[in-house]
Amino acid sequence: MTNLDRGQSGKVYLVGAGPGDPGLITIRGVECLRRADLVLADSLVHPGLFQHIPPSAELICLGRMGQSDPIPQDQISARMIDAARQGKIVVRLKGGDPMVFGHGAEEIESLRQAGIPYETVPGVTAALAAAAYADIPITHSAFASAVALVTAHQPGGNKGPAMDFGALADFPGTLVFYLGAASARPWTESLVRRGKPPDTPAAIVRRCSRSDQETIRCTLGTVAEVMEQRGLGPPTVVLVGPVVAAAPETSWFAARPLFGVRILITRPRHQAESLADRLAELGAGVYFQPAIEISDPPDWQPVDCALQELDRYDWLVFSSANGVSSLLDRLWKTHGDLRKLARLKLAAMGPGTVEELARYRLRADLVPDHYRAEALAEALAKGAAGRRFLLARASRGREVLAEGLSRAGGEVHQVVVYCSSDVDRPDPETAALLAAGQIDWITVTSSAIAQSLVRLFGEELRKARLASISPVTSEAIRRAGHAPAVEARRYTMAGLVEAIVTSALAKWTSSCSQELPRKG
Repeated sequence: MTNLDRGQSGKVYLVGAGPGDPGLITIRGVECLRRADLVLADSLVHPGLFQHIPPSAELICLGRMGQSDPIPQDQISARMIDAARQGKIVVRLKGGDPMVFGHGAEEIESLRQAGIPYETVPGVTAALAAAAYADIPITHSAFASAVALVTAHQPGGNKGPAMDFGALADFPGTLVFYLGAASARPWTESLVRRGKPPDTPAAIVRRCSRSDQETIRCTLGTVAEVMEQRGLGPPTVVLVGPVVAAAPETSWFAARPLFGVRILITRPRHQAESLADRLAELGAGVYFQPAIEISDPPDWQPVDCALQELDRYDWLVFSSANGVSSLLDRLWKTHGDLRKLARLKLAAMGPGTVEELARYRLRADLVPDHYRAEALAEALAKGAAGRRFLLARASRGREVLAEGLSRAGGEVHQVVVYCSSDVDRPDPETAALLAAGQIDWITVTSSAIAQSLVRLFGEELRKARLASISPVTSEAIRRAGHAPAVEARRYTMAGLVEAIVTSALAKWTSSCSQELPRKG
C-alpha cells in the first residue's frame, strides 16, 4: 500500500549510507529504509544495508549501463519523481554523504522543480571515515587546524571554473581529494608546480571502512606513480598534509584479528545476524548465502492437537531454537499462553535453544553437558521409564533422541513444528566470489547445511576453508567428501568464531616468523 492509497503524498529521502561499513548509517537513515516503497541505491552502497528494506519494497541498484556509461542523472531523477507522484516513499541511498560530491544538489533541484517533498539525511563522508578508520587525524593541534575537501574533477566538466591549485598549494591544513584515482598525475603535478613540496606526506585510502580497506603511505610527488603501479581505482580518497606522518603504522581497524578475512555465512538469513556481528566486529568481511530455508509446516493440525493435549506429557523437549520459537508462537496464535506449560518440564539442547527459551521467560529444567542429541537422550533416559515426551522437531533430522528415549521405556510423540529445506541455487555473485577464490572461510553450523552446501557448490567448496560447529557437523562434511579446516571446541556460535580466530592468528604468526631474518 502506497502513501497515495493512505491519502498521503509521496516523498523522497536522500539518505547518506556512509563510505562502506554498513554500521555507519544513521538511525534516521535506517528509519527511512524501513518505510520505503522504492530504494534507488548507488553501486558502492554496502549490501548489508538492504536488510533494513521491507520485503514489499522495490530495490534498484544503480550500476552501469553497458560497459562504461554511467546511468544519466536525469533518468535517476525522473524515476524518483515518477514514484513519488504515485504516492510512494522513495529512498535515494547514496554512498558517503548526499551533499559531498554526490550529485545531491542536482537531485534536490529536480525535486524542487517538480514540487516533490524531500528530506536530506546526512551520512559519514569518506574524509571523516578515513580519519577514523585509517587513524589519520585530518586535524591536529600541532599540524593542521583546517581541512579542504576537494574533488579531482573540474566543477561543471571542462566548461566549469578551473581549479585554483595555487590556493590549494598554499592552504594551511589538510587536503582530502575525492575521485582522484583516474586523474592523480594532473592534480598532483599541478600542486607541486604551484609550490606544494613534493615530499609532503600523503596517504591513499581505498575502500575506506570496508574489511578490505587499503592504506598506502607515500608523498605528494609519488601518489600518481603508486596508483599506476598498483592499479588502484575507485573508491579512493587521498589525504595530503603533515597529519599523515602523525598516524600509527597500523590502524586500530587493520589490527583486528580477522581484518581482510572474507567469511561466508550459510545459516538462514533470520539467524545469521548475531554470527555476522561477531565476525564483523573482529574485522571480517561478511557475506551471506543461506544454504537452507526455515518455513512453517505444511499442516499445523498435528501441532495444534499436541498443544491441546499438553497436560498429557511430562517433558517438552526442544533440540533447536527454531523449535522453541515455532512451537511457542503457534501456542500464542491458537489462543494459548505459557500457563499451558505449567506442569511440564522443559529440556533443551545447546545454548542457542536455552537463549531462545529465555526470550519467552522460560528456563530449561535439563540441559546436557554436551550439545548433541546423544547427550540429551542419555540425560533424559535416566528417568524416562513410564514418562511421556513431546519432541518439537524439524521436518528432517536424526532419530537419535526419539530412539534413545523409546529404548529407555519412555512414550515418545514427535511433532514437526517447522520445515527445513535446501536452497535450490546460490546467489550468482556469491558463486562468482567462491569460484574466483575470494572467499576464505565458509561456516557450517549443521549437518543439513553441510549437505546443502555440497549440492550448491560442489567442488568449488575446496577453494575455501570449512569451519564446522561440532563433531556431528564435521562427520556430515566428511561423508559429503570434504574436510573441515577447523572444528569448534565449544559447539556454539561463539566457539565457531573462536576456532576461526585461532586459526587466522596461527597463520599470521607463521607468516611473520617466516619473514624474520635468520641470525648467524
